[in-house]
Amino acid sequence: MSVYDYKVKTSSGLTAKLERYKGQVLILVNTATKCGFTPQLDDLQKLQDKYGEQGLQVLGFPSNQFDGQEPLGDGEITEFCSLNHGVNFPLFKKMDVRGDEAHPLYRYLTSEQPFRGFDMHHPTAKLMVSIIEDKHPEYLHDNGIKWNFTKFLVDREGQVTARFEPTSEPLDMESDIQALLEHKAAVTE
Repeated sequence: MSVYDYKVKTSSGLTAKLERYKGQVLILVNTATKCGFTPQLDDLQKLQDKYGEQGLQVLGFPSNQFDGQEPLGDGEITEFCSLNHGVNFPLFKKMDVRGDEAHPLYRYLTSEQPFRGFDMHHPTAKLMVSIIEDKHPEYLHDNGIKWNFTKFLVDREGQVTARFEPTSEPLDMESDIQALLEHKAAVTE
């Protein structure tokens, strides 16, 4: 099993097979346009720009499951992210990423990389945990997505290698990304 076994809907409603990204290093991230972590879109795009030609592809999966922080429609999300954060990586159709209605892709991702805690040194970590404890305490007792901007790193074979919670900045993933990108170079030489 790998991420390549899953299909998702594009923002325009077409079915897309993730196998189209076979051989690339992927970052899969659940996004929202009205979240305190939304500025992470800027650094996700920086990673896409810096490593895209080497085989990195960022994939965004909008979700409105966390305090209604994604109220926009699918086309509006794409436009907002492009105009306000320069995003040119794919943003898919809004979906559930946790709970009984979670998309199968997200059930797979969270089963492959369970929750290991938050970086409590992040400036908004205490506030986010406080909100979760107050409004959604059940989120803290499983491996499901805890909030917007949970990032999964996937190797060129489609295997989920790491999970980065919202309190991990995208640029904190850079050494892991470089290692996965260099892996192919070492194999093909």
